[in-house]
Amino acid sequence: MAGESSYNVKLYIYDLSKGMARQLSLMMLGKHLEGIWHTSIVAYGEEFFFGGVGISSCPPGGTLLGMPDSIVDLGNTEVPRDLFLEYLSSLSGSYSPEKYHLFEHNCNNFSSEVAQFLTGSKIPSYITDLPSDVLSTPFGQALRPFLDSITISPPGSNNLNGFGQR
Repeated sequence: MAGESSYNVKLYIYDLSKGMARQLSLMMLGKHLEGIWHTSIVAYGEEFFFGGVGISSCPPGGTLLGMPDSIVDLGNTEVPRDLFLEYLSSLSGSYSPEKYHLFEHNCNNFSSEVAQFLTGSKIPSYITDLPSDVLSTPFGQALRPFLDSITISPPGSNNLNGFGQR
């Protein structure tokens, strides 16, 4: 049984396409995609994620995306909450709003880096490989200029960029 110094870490996975990727990807991209993934890390009773406003948090399932499509238990961490918040503060420069990029520096990169810090393991590669899978298709290449201009920022969150120790 986990003691006070052990905290469960979960990966929340949302399909931003709400099932459309599964239905249309083969026709549009020439390859099947299960979803267009947005991920976040849930630990210490909060959901942490990166989007167009930078690093944010909210109660688990508290964004307008609602409850996740799936939840992966990433295991436990011994990292105290205060140390985790210091770590997030140290990331706020590299995960600032202007550094967000849909394909190269997004919520999934953030989730993977945070998961690595907390548990020693990254998130599943089918999530982090999605951008290169899309861009490897002719349609993905044709859409890239439009897609490059998109930022994902689920409303209903607290922006954490520039926060100090709480």
